[in-house]
Amino acid sequence: MRDKILIGYGQGFWGDSILGPVRLVREGPLDYLALDYLAEVTMSIMQKLKSRNPSAGYATDFVKMLERTLPTIHERGIKVIANAGGVNGEACLAAVLELAKRQGISGLRVGIIEGDDILARVPELVAAGHGLANMDDGRPLSSIQDRLLSANAYIGAFAVAECLRQGAQIVIGGRLTDPALVAGPMAFEFGWQPDDYDRLAAGTVAGHIAECGAQCTGGNYSDWRAVEDFVRIGYPIIEATPSGAFTVTKHPGTGGLLNKNTVISQLLYEMGDPERYLGPDCTADFTSAKIEDDGPDRVRLSGIRGGPPTGSYKVSLSYQNGYKATGQLTVSGPDALAKAKLCAEIVFGRLALDGCTFTDDEKLVEFVGAGVCHPGILESADPPEVVLRLGVKCGDKARVDRFGMEIVPLVTSGPPGVTGFAGGRPKATDIVGYWPALLDKREVESRVRVEVS
Repeated sequence: MRDKILIGYGQGFWGDSILGPVRLVREGPLDYLALDYLAEVTMSIMQKLKSRNPSAGYATDFVKMLERTLPTIHERGIKVIANAGGVNGEACLAAVLELAKRQGISGLRVGIIEGDDILARVPELVAAGHGLANMDDGRPLSSIQDRLLSANAYIGAFAVAECLRQGAQIVIGGRLTDPALVAGPMAFEFGWQPDDYDRLAAGTVAGHIAECGAQCTGGNYSDWRAVEDFVRIGYPIIEATPSGAFTVTKHPGTGGLLNKNTVISQLLYEMGDPERYLGPDCTADFTSAKIEDDGPDRVRLSGIRGGPPTGSYKVSLSYQNGYKATGQLTVSGPDALAKAKLCAEIVFGRLALDGCTFTDDEKLVEFVGAGVCHPGILESADPPEVVLRLGVKCGDKARVDRFGMEIVPLVTSGPPGVTGFAGGRPKATDIVGYWPALLDKREVESRVRVEVS
C-alpha cells in the first residue's frame, strides 16, 4: 500500500477548459486524473444525441483531451477516471480504443462501468411498485412518464475501485457521483471496505472540494482581486493518505489562489444538511472536518466522520417540459432604458393584437445593464445602452415560434437606437424538466468490463 496518492481533478463540467487536464498531466507529478463531464441536463442532451446517432451520447471532449495527453498518460502510468461515458459507454470505449490504435499505443487497458442508465427499465420498475415520485413535490412519475428523456442512478466509489482492481488504466463511467471519481481510487489504493464510513466520508469530502475544478483554487472566488494569474490557474490535486486525511494542493508555479478560505467556499457549494451529506457510499458529516493551512498552496483536512448510507440510490430523470425561446437586442441611449421598456411593450402588444398571448409566468423581460442581476441593490441610473432580453415558455411550439417573429421588426418599427439583431429570429427549443427520485439499491447493479488496445 502506498503512503499517499496524487489525484488531479481536471474537469468540472462538460465545457470546462481542456487546458485543465492537459496542464495537470504536463506540469507535475500525478497518479490519477479525475474528470467530471455530467450534469442533470447533460444526460438528457446525450440521450437525444444517441437517439439520432447510435454512436453518440458520450462526452466527445474526453477523447479530444486524450488525443493530446494519452501517450504521456500511458507512459507515466497515470490512471484516468471519467464519467465521460454518459449514456453510451460502449461508444466512448470504442473511441478511446480507436484513438490508442491510431497513436500506436498497445496494451492500454480501458474499462467501462455500466448499470446506471435505467431509462428502458422505468416501465417495469413502476409496474413493480417503485413509484419514483418527485423528491421535491411528491408528484407521481406517471404524470410525465410518457415524456421521459433520461433516467440514471448515481453510482458510487466501489464500482470505480472494482474497475481499477481489474487493471483498467482508463475508467469510463456513466452517471457516477462527482465525489466517486476521487473516493474510488482512494478506496482501491488503500483497501477501504464498504463499512469504513469515516474514510469514505473523507473521500466524499475530498471529491466534493475538487469536483468543480478550479473553483477551489481561486475560480469564482469572492475576493477575486487576490487571485493571481487567472490565465494559468492551477487545477486541484488531492494528496490522499490511507487514514482518510488529505491535502488539497496544486502544481507548483501555477496561477490561482489556494488557501483555507477558497477550500471552505467550495466545501459549502450545493450544501443541504452539512451533518448528513448523503451519497451512495456513506453519509458524511462535513462539520467534523478540521481544516488548516499547511504551507503555500496546501490545505489539510482531517478528522472527518461518516456513517452508513441510505438504502436508496438517487435517480436523476429528465423529461420534455414544453418549449422556450429567447432573443435580445441592444438599445442605445439617450433614454436607453425607457426605450427598451417600450420595445418590450411593443413586442407583446403586437403579439396580443395577432391573438398570441402569454401569461406573466410564461414571459421573461430583462434589461441587462440596469441592475437585473441584483435588483434593488444598485442605485437607479440611466445607462448609455441596455441589452433587452425577451423570452417566452409554454407547451405550444407554434406560439413560441410566433413570438420569435416580433423581435427583429423593432429595428424599423420601434424607437431609435435599436441594434444587435444579427443573430436572426429565435426559434423554439425544448425545455428539459428535472425530476429527482429515489430507488431501492437492490434494483441497480453496476457492471464492469475491461478491454485492451
